[in-house]
Amino acid sequence: MANLTTELSKIISESVATLERVCKQNSLSLPRLDEPFTPSSEAFRANPEAAEAANKIAAAALQLAAAVLPPPAAITSVISGHFKSAALRVCLEANVTEILREAGPNGLHVRYIAAKSNISSTKLARLMRYLATHHVYKELQPDVFTNNRISSMLDTGKSVEELFSSPENRYDNAHGFPALAGHHLDEIPKSTAYLWETLSDPVSAHSDEVTQTAFNKAFNEELPIWAWYEKPDQKGRLRRFGSAMRGVEALQPPDAILSAFDWSSLPNGSVVVDVGGGVGTSSLPLAEAYPNLEIVIQDRPPVVEDGLKLWKVKLPKALETGQVKFQVHDFFTAQPITNASVYLLKQIMHDWSDPYASKILTELRKTAKQDTKLVLIDTIIPFACRYSKAEAEDAIPGAVPAEAPEPLLANYGGANEIGYVGDMTMLTVFNSLERTVKHISALLESTGWRLTRVRRDGSNNFLQPVEAVPI
Repeated sequence: MANLTTELSKIISESVATLERVCKQNSLSLPRLDEPFTPSSEAFRANPEAAEAANKIAAAALQLAAAVLPPPAAITSVISGHFKSAALRVCLEANVTEILREAGPNGLHVRYIAAKSNISSTKLARLMRYLATHHVYKELQPDVFTNNRISSMLDTGKSVEELFSSPENRYDNAHGFPALAGHHLDEIPKSTAYLWETLSDPVSAHSDEVTQTAFNKAFNEELPIWAWYEKPDQKGRLRRFGSAMRGVEALQPPDAILSAFDWSSLPNGSVVVDVGGGVGTSSLPLAEAYPNLEIVIQDRPPVVEDGLKLWKVKLPKALETGQVKFQVHDFFTAQPITNASVYLLKQIMHDWSDPYASKILTELRKTAKQDTKLVLIDTIIPFACRYSKAEAEDAIPGAVPAEAPEPLLANYGGANEIGYVGDMTMLTVFNSLERTVKHISALLESTGWRLTRVRRDGSNNFLQPVEAVPI
């Protein structure tokens, strides 16, 4: 049998050839690391064969590096994660990416970058050089830096003058990723620093409460993070969080909800309840595509108010005809809609630990009809090992994800990291989690539901809908 390095290098070589062939056949461009990111540079990933080849290349390269690096160097790359985050936050807050964008492709000396931000040029150079070592920014000449494909993801698109004159508005009307990065470079790493203290404290070690998290310990805060954001001195973080959540939404196509369930199978007049549906963003394309369905969007009073305003602009006819209704509802209490064909919960379960998630599901089960369908849309965490052949054969449709070929990790390793980052975030700030399919199945069964299907569309979508029926 070939050794690991030979097998991994073969996967890389064959996958690169596949990626180049597919892109050439379809007149698609391969991304260039040294050029700023553009949405068109990701067009190749819409082709399943190209996307799979790219995933194999990334997974194999990361596994190969882990195999051949000296173990102290390999583990140091993990240990040093906090330094990367700290360096990146400095560059984000100092508007380095926008400064370099305005400087052009020839880059800018760090002394001029630092002068605009009023920080030490020597210290900034060290931080940027460390990031450039990990392919975030590029050092063209000694102390002269420019953007690349990865660093440009932090670009708000705003002028440097505007960013420095109105820093409180930096994330307004910008694409959501810089705000998402800011959120994950601020309160999240500060909270994760206290994860061990939280897990080893007898009071919080086994707690499922949203007020006994690493976040609470790090910020010496008694309130859950949602309430903390509402405090007057956290207005900036609250605005950024709102922009960050729009960034998360942008990671999936706006009409992704249409493939989350076979909506065409529902009879005319069927009632779909969007539980905890926010302002109804997910239900908008559903209402447009299926005017024969009745949709009820439930959430807290202020959210319902905002939702009505949004729909009066986006799809007023749906409100006028009664096709879409908003309803104030706390999903921990009795569900008022008792004739639902579908209860839809998108990114609700992952916010709550099992005792709270069980309460939500139990209330829905109490009012479900025998033919009611439950649709949960969250990230399903793959195992890092392989399913046995027997398990795979006995599993319900979609339960077993497409696994990477050996000797790659079944879950594609670091090439598939985003879902796990979400899981660590849930643990840190909510005491909640992104669940494996086995965990979801057990949770559903304990609340009177049976998992019947997992929908996987083969793309890089980080959310996977699951369906369940009453037991």
